[in-house]
Amino acid sequence: MAKYYFYLAILLFGILSPNVKAQNESFDEQVTSASNVRITITNVGTYGNAFRGYRDGSSDQSGEYPAGSGIEHLFESGIWFGGEVSGQQIISTSAYDAPQGYAPGRAGFEFTAETGSKLTNVSSLFESPAYNPKAISHEDFIAEFSDKNVQVPGTAIPIQNHINPLNVRVIQESYNWNYSFSDFFVIVNYTIINDGSATINNPYFALWANTVVRNINVTPTGTGGAAFYNKGGNGFMDSLNLAYCYDNSGDIGFTESYAGQKFLGGEDKLGFRHPSIDTLSNTGQFNDDFKSHYSAWEFNNTSNALYFLPSTDQQRYSKMTSGLNDEPCWLTPSDPLCVNGIDTDIQAEINGAGNRSDLLSVGPFADMAPGDTIKVAYGFVYAKKNSDGNPNSDNNKIQRKNLIENAEWAQTAYNGEDSNFNGKLDEGEDLDQDGKITRYILPTPPDIPKTKVFADTNKIDVYWGNNSESSIDPITQEQDFEGYRIYMTKLGFDVTTVPNLSEDLVKIAEFDIKGNGYFKEIGFKSVKLATPEVIEGDTFFYKYSVKNLLNGWQYAISVSAFDRGNPESNLEPLESTLLSNNFRVFPGTIANTETDKNPPFAYPSPYYAGAAWEGISNFQEESRKLMFANLPANCIIRVFTAAGDFIDEIYHDSEYNGDDTRWFSTFGSENAEENIFSGGEHAWDLLSSDTQIIARGIYLFSVEDLETGKITKGKFVVIK
Repeated sequence: MAKYYFYLAILLFGILSPNVKAQNESFDEQVTSASNVRITITNVGTYGNAFRGYRDGSSDQSGEYPAGSGIEHLFESGIWFGGEVSGQQIISTSAYDAPQGYAPGRAGFEFTAETGSKLTNVSSLFESPAYNPKAISHEDFIAEFSDKNVQVPGTAIPIQNHINPLNVRVIQESYNWNYSFSDFFVIVNYTIINDGSATINNPYFALWANTVVRNINVTPTGTGGAAFYNKGGNGFMDSLNLAYCYDNSGDIGFTESYAGQKFLGGEDKLGFRHPSIDTLSNTGQFNDDFKSHYSAWEFNNTSNALYFLPSTDQQRYSKMTSGLNDEPCWLTPSDPLCVNGIDTDIQAEINGAGNRSDLLSVGPFADMAPGDTIKVAYGFVYAKKNSDGNPNSDNNKIQRKNLIENAEWAQTAYNGEDSNFNGKLDEGEDLDQDGKITRYILPTPPDIPKTKVFADTNKIDVYWGNNSESSIDPITQEQDFEGYRIYMTKLGFDVTTVPNLSEDLVKIAEFDIKGNGYFKEIGFKSVKLATPEVIEGDTFFYKYSVKNLLNGWQYAISVSAFDRGNPESNLEPLESTLLSNNFRVFPGTIANTETDKNPPFAYPSPYYAGAAWEGISNFQEESRKLMFANLPANCIIRVFTAAGDFIDEIYHDSEYNGDDTRWFSTFGSENAEENIFSGGEHAWDLLSSDTQIIARGIYLFSVEDLETGKITKGKFVVIK
């Protein structure tokens, strides 16, 4: 039975933060899992969960990147849509500044889904249970919601201050892929329909975000109250239409990353819309006013009107139609038109540490008559800081290099067939021959090799199939498979640094087709099995063993497939993702059938509290890890003091995956079922059955083999 030692905290926080799903049957949320981004998506147009997942026991990430790192980037985010109806400015928002985040009926959360509505999950991956040929990405979440309701559907809860809806309906589709060149962004595509009876003039769309970059393994969410949230620096890159946030002065050294929101493109009845493209010239009209506007405001700011929170529809519409990047002080602080005639460097101010929300709006779109539709796409883009030796607060272009490149990849993904990004279908661009621009067509690497991994004593065996070899690239329409690569992490990657598998995995072997003039011409002879092996119903053609490993330590291992690329299309060789095919493996003793000759033992002994393999976390006393080894396949381990007092009882079977010890939920896979053990080892957290911390000293243990009834005994030493 899994041990978790924060029940009291969950109970106390639960009183303050009730379960929104229990309160609202029309609310649904899921966390992305295909890419390296873990962001909560809801069916009411909000993103992130206000860190509720760390309070309600679900452990759902709000906006984590890289996956498993503990680095959170997003408190909450949501869409705004507004315009003028009969001369009145009306804004509907799906999320707004709220210290506790979303709750049914809370002011600012004005979009709702109908009773029983759920997020639909479809996938373009053939092997996925959610496979659908119409899916766009490896993991699509689809929802429909509107602002028409003035109370939460299925309840009697009124939505505060929401008395004048625009009557717009939104179809939301989020996309994320597990390719190595796209696993740092999530794209959200919106279709907005005017379901009302009035025309909406000068409509604008915006994505609001309350971003905060902190490492919750170093500083638990909310620790220090406002001090947890006021360490972020912000910025906006006009050329990329990208708003971003980073950790200016919080968990420095443990949060070296950026979070961004990027406008990708839009469409209305007049054509494609983007600030950098004059698409309306094709209709005889000139597009001189469609722009992106960036605004930011500080929580509880009362001293500078430029950063006041917009509290009325008129103020919100003003923020959507004119941003900080439209101010004279944005680029030239010495401009005489600056606020009150005083030099004000806006970019320097928002770059400093603070607790800010930001808004990235675009418009105006064409007036929306009843039944008219607007399409808009944004990307949540994440990136690791490109270190240049300077402090985070410098936030210079070199530090933002990866963010810029990742944002450009998100734009490439959106562009699809519109490869030159001019909003038109030019000759040679219609890859699917349907006569219109198809977006979200990405070049693809070979399929992920079907892989099976086994732990053994000081060894890991890796098997994989040949499914990658028949992959066809959708851009080139070629079967261009070239070879395989094996990757593994270095010893201690999980406890000595902030884990980031995209960088921690190091290539240890490579094999490719021999004699075709590409790559290293190694061939597959050394890894190809003479006779394919069938394991759990799957056939495997290759095997590679990694030897001389340390038992009890965690290693991540991955197998990828790569192709030849296509120089004619200026397409570099592509490689399947490592992150969706990695395994957390713990070498160790296999299940023991001869305990008389080879008795169970515990290691390390003596156990030094604070030893390297424990790692550092907020739950240090709960994250210790002593290993029992040479265990029978099914047994009971009992621990006693030297005086014979009972301490704890542990049930072990050969399918053990670490789910009863906190260390593995902190430093192992986010899904315990992905942890691979050897079958004869079991970890213990050095806590009693009553979760009491044990003292230093000598301890005894017994192992009862449930198959034979034999009991063997041993001892270990704890030093603190």
